[in-house]
Amino acid sequence: MSSGNESCLFENGSVNFLSCLVHVWEEWAGLGNLEDFLSFLEYLVWVFTPLAVVFILPFLIVIFLYLSILFLHVYKRKNQLREAYSNNLWDGARKTLATLWDGHGAIWHGYEIHGLEKIPDEGPALIVYYHGAIPIDYYYFLASLIIQKGRTCHSVADHFLFKVPGFKLLLEVFSVIHGPQEECVKALRNGHLLGISPGGVREALFSDEMYPLIWGKRKGFAQVAIDSKVPVIPMFTQNLREGFRSLGTLRFYRWVYERFRLPIAPIYGGFPVKFRTYLGDPIPYDPKLNAAELAEKKNPFIRTVAESVPSFHHMLPSGNNKLL
Repeated sequence: MSSGNESCLFENGSVNFLSCLVHVWEEWAGLGNLEDFLSFLEYLVWVFTPLAVVFILPFLIVIFLYLSILFLHVYKRKNQLREAYSNNLWDGARKTLATLWDGHGAIWHGYEIHGLEKIPDEGPALIVYYHGAIPIDYYYFLASLIIQKGRTCHSVADHFLFKVPGFKLLLEVFSVIHGPQEECVKALRNGHLLGISPGGVREALFSDEMYPLIWGKRKGFAQVAIDSKVPVIPMFTQNLREGFRSLGTLRFYRWVYERFRLPIAPIYGGFPVKFRTYLGDPIPYDPKLNAAELAEKKNPFIRTVAESVPSFHHMLPSGNNKLL
């Protein structure tokens, strides 16, 4: 130790105090192999950075949602004096947010929508869509609908979404309901568009890259369409599962959800893949169908809608590499 200190303190007859101090500190702290330690640390960062990124990117969507909510609160305060006499208080806010989300879709996913002309310019229609791990394609669809058609669309969401802190105003402004059939029928009879995903959270968490429909025995959306006497328009977005995926295929997360109704399966992705939304031909209301037929497992109306959504599966991607 003393010989090391001497070589540290004397170099060509001069004192290199800084080098000596570093040398003594390394020996005292037991970091004689500091360079090796830093190299190993750099290697760990290199290995785990991509893994961290794929889980962080989905949270950026959540942050974008909260920024949208913040904008709505600012907009509300700014326009509170006009609230008493304005019938369309939120129109400007909807169009502004639609522009922001449309820009996000165009830049990050090169978003395209095909068949928007099948949405009526006025009058009701029920839009049935496949639910991705994050239904970001539906957000882009709503934005395109507001910008290109000048129409809003009521939406049905799961109960847990209404319990997320801060989401109340966003859900109110964009006419999101938690889905009782009576409320859905009321919205359609009032001439609004209504979007619903029969698979819901279960499909979001437990479907996979092969896009199986997880609708189970859910027939409520068909009953709503029949009671409202409106056409059904199927919607599907190509590459949606290549953009965002879920670990819900692991049995533990499925057990937790089925037992406690907690959607805790981690979502990862945010990959900049191409999104194309396709709207199918409207399925007209058939007065021959009744409630008894709806109770049948192979109801023709249910089967027609179910087959319409995956009819686009011939466009399923072969892998993320080609998409990127």
